[in-house]
Formats: sequence, structure tokens, C-alpha cells
Amino acid sequence: MPLPVILLPVGVDDVALDACLAALEAATPAGTPVWLADDAQGGPRVQAVIEPWLARTRLQAEYTRRPRSIGESAHLEQMLQACGDADVAVLAPDAVPLPGWLQQLSDCLARDASIATATPWSNAGETVAWPRAGERNALPADPARLARACASMPLLHPELPSAVTHAVLIRGSARRRAGGLDTQSCASWYAALADLSLRMSGLGWRNVLCDNAFVGRHDEGRPADGDMEVLGNRWPAWTARLAGFLMDDPLHGHRQHLLQLCEQAALPARQPDLFGDGDGDGDGDGDGPGSEAAS
Repeated sequence: MPLPVILLPVGVDDVALDACLAALEAATPAGTPVWLADDAQGGPRVQAVIEPWLARTRLQAEYTRRPRSIGESAHLEQMLQACGDADVAVLAPDAVPLPGWLQQLSDCLARDASIATATPWSNAGETVAWPRAGERNALPADPARLARACASMPLLHPELPSAVTHAVLIRGSARRRAGGLDTQSCASWYAALADLSLRMSGLGWRNVLCDNAFVGRHDEGRPADGDMEVLGNRWPAWTARLAGFLMDDPLHGHRQHLLQLCEQAALPARQPDLFGDGDGDGDGDGDGPGSEAAS
């Protein structure tokens, strides 16, 4: 099956975008469709990052720029609507995806038709932050090792209070049924995604952690002024559920499992026998110590 389209809303930080595009290139299969969409945010330095990347990327990339800004949530809703009912992965412009991230997210949705959104682990992922929940942890020092550890994780797909904005794969049919993003009430992607998640949950879908995928981020997503009041009024139980999730940390055991796998992945492999006979006797015949003398 083809991988989902990646939507990457362009920000103002050229250094973070440069790192994001480099990681995306390294961690994503060639030919994957990527849409970089600029809501009149990126200045000359951002353009200087995007243009050479477009010229050399192995991905199937497109870039658009609006003449005037319409706001974060409204811009993302336009992008999502342009993709129709397709499943799409929205990636933050300061994200650092690890190898396998998109395939693992895609497999997560394919595994269970009740899943509306799949969110990977992140160092700065609030409810899915690793190794400590609710903190902005440092970016992984050894991304390849962490990617190998993630690939060995058991697939539990625990439910989250809502999807998180560092990276999320959204099921297109669920998004359409829920009515898309509420751009009138929520100015930020942070709040609009939480609201969409809760509406999809109310219709019977689930917002889950993708246990075996990891996408780092330089910073956390944040709501715009007034957005938290909107969410609190519309979903009175959500704020308490989010706070309880962070304090109780129901993912603690799962998080520790990933930490153990990551530590194991750092252990050196057993050094093979220098003579390569595999039986430890050093005579190269593979039949154990002292065999020639016994014969």
C-alpha cells in the first residue's frame, strides 16, 4: 500500500526547518508525497532552505505559499480538505522523524479500523513524551538506536486523551465524519487537533499511541490565546482527563519498556570467534574440543 501524504506547514524558524527536512529525507522512503505549505510565514531564510531541498530531494515534494496569512488552523484545514478522504500525516516544521516513522503510523491505522489518529512517541510530546512524561526531554542522542528499540516494542496502542501535534496520522474518513477542524473557534493547530480528536472519539473512534514510532521535536506545541478556554467550555472533562493522564502516567510501564529496549540496543554484540568455527575449540572442525585427539 502507498504511504500517506505528509503535510508539513512551514514555520518561521529556518534552522529547525532545515533539520526537519534533512531528517525527513533520511527517515522516509523515496517517492513519498510531501506537501510543504507556507501560510505567508517563511521569510528569505526559509526560502533559502526550501528551494535547494526541493531540487535534490528523493521525495515527491510540492511547495505552495499563500499571498496572505489566514491563520494556523484555517491553513491546515485547507490542506486537509485538499487531500479529500485520504489518510494524511501532519508533521510539525521543527520535527525530527526517526527511521520507519511513517510506515509504522500507516500500519497502526491499518491494524485497527477503530483508530482515528495515531501519534508516535516524542521527546517533546506531552502525554507521549519519552523518557519522562509531560516534559520537554532532550532530542535522542542516538536516533538509529532508538528507532531499533521502537521497532521491538509490543503493539498495545493505548488510548490517549487526544492526538499530539509533533506528528499525527489522521484517518481521512473519520475526519470527514467529524466535520474537520473548527477554524472558527480554535486558532491554533494544538487546540484544533484536540477538538477534532474529541469529536472523533465521541463518534466511536480512538486516538492512540503508535508504540513503535518516534518523532522528535525541538519544542512543544502550544495553544493560541483563548484556545484553552474554548476547549474547557466545549469539553469540560478533557482538561481534567489530560491533567490526570500526566499525573498518573498510565504509560509509565510502556515507557520504561522502551527505555530498557534502548539500553539493550546499546550493548555491544558478542564478539565472534576469531577462527569462525562457532564451537569454541578453535580447531575449525565444528565438532567440539579435543575431537582430533580422541580419534
